[in-house]
Amino acid sequence: MQVALRIAAESVELGGGPFGALVVRGGEVLASGTNRVVLDRDPTAHAEVVALRAAAQQLGTHVLAGCEVYASCEPCPMCLGALLWSRVDRVWFSASRHDAAAAGFDDALIYEELALPLDARNVPIAPLLPELAHLPFDAWRTFGERTPY
Repeated sequence: MQVALRIAAESVELGGGPFGALVVRGGEVLASGTNRVVLDRDPTAHAEVVALRAAAQQLGTHVLAGCEVYASCEPCPMCLGALLWSRVDRVWFSASRHDAAAAGFDDALIYEELALPLDARNVPIAPLLPELAHLPFDAWRTFGERTPY
């Protein structure tokens, strides 16, 4: 965890956000990441996502079972989703989302939005052409070389 906290602080000096994360397997650091949202002009370049991407590339798989993630801060909802999809075994964090909010990184709106019905959210989200929605899934189900995830 000390490394995650150190790289998070160093990220600030390099123009990144104050977040760091490590993907570890069997006591070995496979990958690290810092918040690169502003540096890369990428709203998804959170430390956890950057570290997960690097670890997946190194291991040659999107499944990171057997790995643990050490994050300098409690993962936001997007990062939590990525962590769950990656199948990591455990996530450790130091600062809470409330600590992050006090520094100007407030995820409260996202948590509130997730609890609202689609038609009540700040960004309108609505189905379009639901009668055709089955087409991509039909293609997936019949594709014999698919890799489940």
